[in-house]
Amino acid sequence: MPADRWKLFCCNQSRMSVNEERTVTVQDILEDEELQEAYAVLAGSDPDNCSYPQGYVKRQAVFACNTCTPRGVEPAGLCLACTNHCHDGHDIFELYTKRNFRCDCGNSKFGVFRCQLSPGKDRQNAKNHYNHNFHGCYCTCDRPYPDTEDQVNEDMIQCIICEDWYHPRHLGCTVEDSEELQEMVCETCMNKAPFLWTYSTHIAEPPVVKVSPCKREVEVNKEEDKEPEDKSDEPCKNGGEGSSTSPSCQEKNEATNGRTACKRTHQEMTGIPVKSQDKTVYCRLRELKTQGLERAREGAVFWPYHWRATLCTCVSCKRAYVDAGVQFLLDESDTVLAYENRGTVEQGPASLDSLLMSSLSTLDRVQQLEIVYQFNEMQTELMTFLRQIADEGKVVTAEAIHQFFGELMSRKRRQMNS
Repeated sequence: MPADRWKLFCCNQSRMSVNEERTVTVQDILEDEELQEAYAVLAGSDPDNCSYPQGYVKRQAVFACNTCTPRGVEPAGLCLACTNHCHDGHDIFELYTKRNFRCDCGNSKFGVFRCQLSPGKDRQNAKNHYNHNFHGCYCTCDRPYPDTEDQVNEDMIQCIICEDWYHPRHLGCTVEDSEELQEMVCETCMNKAPFLWTYSTHIAEPPVVKVSPCKREVEVNKEEDKEPEDKSDEPCKNGGEGSSTSPSCQEKNEATNGRTACKRTHQEMTGIPVKSQDKTVYCRLRELKTQGLERAREGAVFWPYHWRATLCTCVSCKRAYVDAGVQFLLDESDTVLAYENRGTVEQGPASLDSLLMSSLSTLDRVQQLEIVYQFNEMQTELMTFLRQIADEGKVVTAEAIHQFFGELMSRKRRQMNS
């Protein structure tokens, strides 16, 4: 498990009243939701073998190394295995998961550094997509996470199209707290694929209102509703009554004389029947547009579970998905949830428990108790540290937490050396 994720897990274990003390057991560790979530992300990726030989993987856990590719140089991404083996001890950014990504470890972006697991790599992975996440910055505010200068403690949300992470307060909308709303598309990506606004009107939140026709449309409709006046008995103008000099009167006279004023069709002239036109292809997007509903095109949009299955798959719409670069929306296995479920199925439903328990089972009883003791000791020291900050009326910052763990590791090294 990456160090930052483990620190987050340890901090969550210590979220209790400063006056409350309790002992943490192995079962407490196994049942922790943060640890379960971290494992769900990592379980779908191979921790031992570089993913590069697999090509552009549909979805995998991706990391960036701030030690090897700091801000100011080309961004690069690492697979889980290379993060563990080639960049152990480096300053790592955990980027969650990325789609259609190929590991960069050891290519030309790393200079003389070579991958230990798969050294024979191309100089570049041209199809990889990068953003400022690879340099540790997120959201429209382009800030790091955790941000020591940000006093608002809130979880970030990932856009499923650009895969950037956003603070809820910067999404330009009310964030819906619902288990049914599974995916989010930021406003920028909504505008890059504007047809999604039509779907959001009918599928996503908030509800929409009926569109009132504009004044001009109302006036046109009123004119169309009037019954046309019968002017067949009116005399032709410019030529006097009975005059046949005007075109309209000539057409009337020709019709009266039994001759048609219309040109004959190709079918009439040749006698060859014209092939019947193909039936109109059903398009759900076109149907939704005719329903006269609309929503303001601003702010991020939250989508319910299985919303992708409602997208139209006609040829015209598929072409629009490709043009907008969002053809992956038709693939429900592209979702993060599908990725996590796939990792759980492959590893087994109790794989996290099995993994940790199997590791503990290789130790004797004394060593098992030593691990639990060390964990409880760490928690006690952390609680003392947090209580001190609370007594001083200060705010717990990410920098303070990093300092605590740095000092803790230094003490452990001195104990081991002695």
